[in-house]
Amino acid sequence: MKSRIRYMEEQDRQKVLEMMRIFYASEAVFTNGSEEIFHTDISNCINDNPYIEGYVFENGDSIQGYAMLAKSFSTEFGKQCIWIEDIYVKDEYRGLGIASLFLNFVEEKYPHSLFRLEVEAENERAVNVYKKCGYDVLPYMEMKK
Repeated sequence: MKSRIRYMEEQDRQKVLEMMRIFYASEAVFTNGSEEIFHTDISNCINDNPYIEGYVFENGDSIQGYAMLAKSFSTEFGKQCIWIEDIYVKDEYRGLGIASLFLNFVEEKYPHSLFRLEVEAENERAVNVYKKCGYDVLPYMEMKK
């Protein structure tokens, strides 16, 4: 099954919202999000916000999943940092290499960048995909306010 990666568009809003609700209610995500946050995230993905990009994975008319990237700069590593904020593949399309395809796509698009993501340790399947794609665990705590 050949998957295509494309920018998220307004016509994708309802399908992406459905996937976000599932993703954020799962054990794969630490927080539950909210409808307001979901709509804001999608709106920022489809407008000209320079800090976030949204993508959908599709095959024909079927949307298989979505992803969102946030852009920043890492003073620790001295280069642009691409945060893979969300990466979600619908159950029926898991195990087909879609997440790996997307990670390769991002690395080709931003070849001189640092790539970061968060994953729940219990999400062993995702952890294994990320490790297979060359990601390493960072040995420190992240904090927020």
